Amino acid sequence: MAFTENIEIDKIEVVQNFFIQVRQATVIEKDGVQMARSFHRWVLTPDSDISGQEQKVQDIANAAWTPEVKAAYEAFKAEQAAKRP
Repeated sequence: MAFTENIEIDKIEVVQNFFIQVRQATVIEKDGVQMARSFHRWVLTPDSDISGQEQKVQDIANAAWTPEVKAAYEAFKAEQAAKRP
């Protein structure tokens, strides 16, 4: 009876050009049979520090967040701030 725990990033999505959603799966197996699976999710924005992210997340962020996208994100943030009372 051997239990194992595997943690892996199993989904990375770019949403609305700005946001990167990352999903991490934790899988518990007993003798090679999956007993449980849980997920942890987080969102990154173009102004996020991605240095602590896995390389595949960094690669996608660096490809998606062009200077034009970063500028559009800054404009989006300014627009949202202007709408606040």
